[in-house]
Amino acid sequence: MAKKYFILFLLLFVSRLFSQNFDINTLRSINVNRNADLDATFKHVTNSYAIVSVGIPLTLYTVGLIDNNTGLRQKALFVGESVAASVFITIALKETIKRDRPATSYPEIEKLTSSGGYSMPSGHTSIAFATATSLSMAYPKWYVIAPSFVWASAVGYSRMHLGVHYPTDVIAGALVGSGSAYLTYKINKWLNKKRSKEQL
Repeated sequence: MAKKYFILFLLLFVSRLFSQNFDINTLRSINVNRNADLDATFKHVTNSYAIVSVGIPLTLYTVGLIDNNTGLRQKALFVGESVAASVFITIALKETIKRDRPATSYPEIEKLTSSGGYSMPSGHTSIAFATATSLSMAYPKWYVIAPSFVWASAVGYSRMHLGVHYPTDVIAGALVGSGSAYLTYKINKWLNKKRSKEQL
């Protein structure tokens, strides 16, 4: 519960730290002045969040079943649980904060992809960072960590390029996603310790 309130505090702090002027001015520089030749590329990047975030834990779990590898299955479940936690927290925050999408308030912002619901925090970014963080915790190697966070950051940037999120939505999404993975790790660690004590 304390972690949940800490994350909420961070989101509110970030929201206050960056004024609405900063938010819209930065978004204008990214969206209005964008290189339109990259629109299709960023649409692919933004859509990759679901394929990667569902595909990785499913693939790991399937390989774990085939190889009868309990450790691999546990890592797959950890990644999947982290993503699920980020979805739950993101939805709760969206419904609490109720921030409109940029194009609703600023008609010069060109919305290039479909988007539903409220804006803060970015769900795509949250899920991408939950995947990147949990995967990096499960496999703490530079060749896993670096591409994971480059991809997650690209997903976050794509949401601004496509005009559906403010910068602070993306920052908040990254915090929620990373925080969800860390919270899931701590809960799993506590549950495992509890089970070990019960078996003694």
